[in-house]
Amino acid sequence: MSDLSFTKWVACWGTATSITDRKEATYAKNLTLRYPVRVVFSGSKLRFHFSNLTGSETVNISRAYVAKKNDDGDYSPIAITLEGKTQLSIPAGQEILSDSIDFTIEAGQTVEVSMYFKDFTQMNAGTLVTGPLSKGQFAYGDFADKENFTDDFCRNTNWYYFLNTIDVLTEEKNHALVCYGDSITAQSWPDYLAQRAWEQGFHNVAIIRRAVCGTRILRQYDCITYAAYGLKGQTRFPIELQVAGASDVIIQHGINDIIHPVGVEVNKFRPWSDMPTAQEMENGVEELYIKHARKLGLRVWSGTLLPIFGWRTYEPFRDEVRNTFNDWLRTSPDFDGCIDFDKAVRNPKKTEAFAEGFDSGDHLHPSEAAYKAMADQVPESLLK
Repeated sequence: MSDLSFTKWVACWGTATSITDRKEATYAKNLTLRYPVRVVFSGSKLRFHFSNLTGSETVNISRAYVAKKNDDGDYSPIAITLEGKTQLSIPAGQEILSDSIDFTIEAGQTVEVSMYFKDFTQMNAGTLVTGPLSKGQFAYGDFADKENFTDDFCRNTNWYYFLNTIDVLTEEKNHALVCYGDSITAQSWPDYLAQRAWEQGFHNVAIIRRAVCGTRILRQYDCITYAAYGLKGQTRFPIELQVAGASDVIIQHGINDIIHPVGVEVNKFRPWSDMPTAQEMENGVEELYIKHARKLGLRVWSGTLLPIFGWRTYEPFRDEVRNTFNDWLRTSPDFDGCIDFDKAVRNPKKTEAFAEGFDSGDHLHPSEAAYKAMADQVPESLLK
């Protein structure tokens, strides 16, 4: 396959980096992480972004490899290097970009990225992601360049640590679509959108997920109890919009701003002073998101917030804020268009609630069927 037409770096896979839940154990040793990724573009080179954005200590990846997952038994891992070195050091609070490596890939092939951590490693930089295309593994021991893990010492994981983005040197026509948000977007609809694009023949678009559970537009928690709810939009967005070849961003964010505050008499970390008005949320999106995306030359699409009737902090006044904010998302000329996720999943006879079969059971997160409906709501113009 000639690489003469491969002249453009485009992100072919990506997730966000946030603060992992601060449990009793925050270090790992003698650990291998492995993440399979379906590459939707053909290309001739790969490069890898690793992030320790929320760590407070340097992370040393002892060895990292990428290999095609073939059915013919040919497993030939290639080392990922940084300035020619096989140990990748990521300083606290920083992200790094690996050397580019020659790697012939055809659209639709799956690669596996494996990282081995020999010494004690602070596992504070990662995010929880779910969906049909988001399946990782870990194993105790060094299996970074081995095709298979030992069954007795491995488990599946949906926590994505350190590996942040993969870029491929590909054709000029290819582009990336960024999905930005919170737990709704950290769950399945971006994966279903990627599947839909592939099945419908839109092979020139990669779906890049930038989503962290619990995050808000205007606030963040600085206590370890809720640290995993992530960084506020002002901090997150400029970092997470560093996506090679991006053309558009879908923003579906803000429900946590509305549902979190309960008053210090109920929870000392969630004062009523954190409760925003719809206008404050609109201003935040305009100032923190839209203006920055425009500077990057991106088209910006709004995504309406989903129903919350029955959620444990539901009150009519919260739904009033949501509806007012959604009205602005639907009508503001600052966006290139609106993707009305709310309309796609709500009960038409009781619009504050999910439609039958579309509630996961907690009255906040959609069911898998609803996530598929959300993916179907994205217009083809974003995929072409």
